[in-house]
Amino acid sequence: MQNSIVSLIENRRSIGRYNPQKGMSEAEIRELIRLASLSPSAFNMQNWKFIVVHTEEAKQRLHRAAYFQPQILDAAATVIVCADTEGYRQLAQRLQPAVDQGIVAAETATGWANMAAGAHQDNAQLRRDEALRSASLASMTLMLAAEGLGYASGAMSGFDAEALSQAFALEAGELPVMLVALGHAAEGNWSQKPRRPLQDILEIV
Repeated sequence: MQNSIVSLIENRRSIGRYNPQKGMSEAEIRELIRLASLSPSAFNMQNWKFIVVHTEEAKQRLHRAAYFQPQILDAAATVIVCADTEGYRQLAQRLQPAVDQGIVAAETATGWANMAAGAHQDNAQLRRDEALRSASLASMTLMLAAEGLGYASGAMSGFDAEALSQAFALEAGELPVMLVALGHAAEGNWSQKPRRPLQDILEIV
């Protein structure tokens, strides 16, 4: 199964050191975000947002909010993956293309929108949990897409969420979940670290 998703998963590494001399074009970035947007989400809510930190000025802002980690400056770009906790409000609009293409019946889309509104409107914990799930799924898809297109990537959770939100003018319902650095690996990165034995993590019932 060479060049398959299995191969990408088995060979992916979390990269912390990047070659600052090698960049990425906006077209390359757009393709990676397009692929990330194909991730699953409840009701196809697509409750995420991607802020790509690409310019030197933006990198300096993120560098301060991410505890001055060097990969922010060295990577070609870093994606701030945000959870949209108010995504349920736009569900009917987001489902309309599927209705237009005959994938989802209009009455089904209406039912989903009403169901999501009823469940999410007065439940802040559910809104947060659902958006975090979606943003996390999108982050992994983004890293696999990067691997498949020949780029290095690394997920980062080390940042000051409040400072980051202020630096990039996030709206009230937008939560920064993860940073995903993208670019070209430099020398000195670790190999993929061994994982726990399957018998320690698997239960089949």
